Amino acid sequence: TFSSLFRYVDWVSAGLALLVLLLSLLLLEVFRMTSSRSCTPPGPTPLPFLGNMHQILRDPMAHIRLMSQYGEMCTMHLGRKPIIVLNSMELMKEAYIHKGTVFSGRPFMPLFDWITHGYGIVSVTYGNAWMVQRRFVLHTLRNFGLGKKSVEERVNEETQYLIQEFQQHEGNPFYPIHPIMNAVSNIICSIVFGERFDYNNKRFAQLLELLNENIRVAGGPAAQIFNLFPFIKHFPGPHQKIYRNACALIEFVQESVVEHRNTLDPENLRDFIDTYLVEISKHKSTVNSTFHDANLIMTALDLFFGGSDTTATTLRWGLIFMMDNSNVQERCHEEIVGVLGYDRAPSMDDRSRLPYTYATVHEIQRLGNILPLGVAHETTQPTQLRGYNIAKGTMIMTNLTAVFTDKEYWKHPETFNPENFLDEEGQFCKHEHFIPFSLGPRVCLGESLARTELFLFFTSLIQHLQFSWPPGAPRPNMDGNMGIIRTPYPFNTCCRSREPTH
Repeated sequence: TFSSLFRYVDWVSAGLALLVLLLSLLLLEVFRMTSSRSCTPPGPTPLPFLGNMHQILRDPMAHIRLMSQYGEMCTMHLGRKPIIVLNSMELMKEAYIHKGTVFSGRPFMPLFDWITHGYGIVSVTYGNAWMVQRRFVLHTLRNFGLGKKSVEERVNEETQYLIQEFQQHEGNPFYPIHPIMNAVSNIICSIVFGERFDYNNKRFAQLLELLNENIRVAGGPAAQIFNLFPFIKHFPGPHQKIYRNACALIEFVQESVVEHRNTLDPENLRDFIDTYLVEISKHKSTVNSTFHDANLIMTALDLFFGGSDTTATTLRWGLIFMMDNSNVQERCHEEIVGVLGYDRAPSMDDRSRLPYTYATVHEIQRLGNILPLGVAHETTQPTQLRGYNIAKGTMIMTNLTAVFTDKEYWKHPETFNPENFLDEEGQFCKHEHFIPFSLGPRVCLGESLARTELFLFFTSLIQHLQFSWPPGAPRPNMDGNMGIIRTPYPFNTCCRSREPTH
């Protein structure tokens, strides 16, 4: 009985010791957090160890909308990591333009590093390797990578395929995500891989689905948990699905690189991959050259991702806004047909003659707001902002939601209204608070391509088709689904061909 009593006492002592240890850790964490918060801008109260993750995961858009109540600069916590959020345009300019090199780093994200191994452009931090690669990509896209056909020709050609695809469903409800994604992807695919893919190509459809799934999942709870506890890569879980999807996409690019290498003619370059392969051979004897296969594969994948989902998602929001605002859709159609008729394809030169349509495209981007917190930046050295000392390696986010709905600067901040981009004479006017492609050294390198695609795809679709909600269809939750980008929840649309009226 004495031995059993001692065993019981031992268990109680061990339990009490563990409890004391846990309470001590909790108190230490509370003390650390309290002293840390006294040195950073105000923000929502974080929980020990979790930070504000419970609020972010429960209702991300509601959490983002609350940020600006703490002032033009606030702090939220992902786990134990403080993140500075910039809530005003003036502050974003000061950080990203006036102190561009300091605020142009990229934070280390274990999930992305697991997939990219630090190669590519999007998630690589500010430095020589990133600058060399970015300069090369910009130069190639601008001067050669578009080949013999101009981007406008490519987009207008692809739009005809997309309209024909939509017309097959004449008047019947259908799910538009795949054809839109395929059409937009085909533009970047023709530039990077030198080919477009038919809408009924099963393998390409599957790759686009993998890309979509990763964009949804990689911004959600599974990714956040992985970034906090990266050792779980050795265990099963939803993060393994992200990795498998990424591997399938990498394999697709690898196969294309092998094919290009086998058929390469340096005198007759076909696309981005050809140009990159020639660059690799030029730098063969250069020590520590950043031009090699691993960087080619990841850069091609970055372009494929960046040139597919962002523009396709914006166009999907555009369909929702057109179905919700049939008066805007009709006014755009009248303006387009008045200038182009039904037969002529639009060109970027038509923007000045289509001010209402051009304003509508901008309004879709403003309210579609596909990156509500921008893309994460990181400080590359210690700095100061609005009197706060900011350590090197601090994550910085831009609250584009606050900028795009600032009552001080927008005529109709909360509602869809192209008048936000029109002056008193009904002419298009630029708005300095419209920054969907970010600012400074890390401004989106596909901005020019995205602007061309959005204007030409949208104008052609509204020229030839009329979109409406299927009878009795419920309106989707307009907060959308927060992944890496904010996508609309799945929806069906009905479209009818517009008959030329004489």
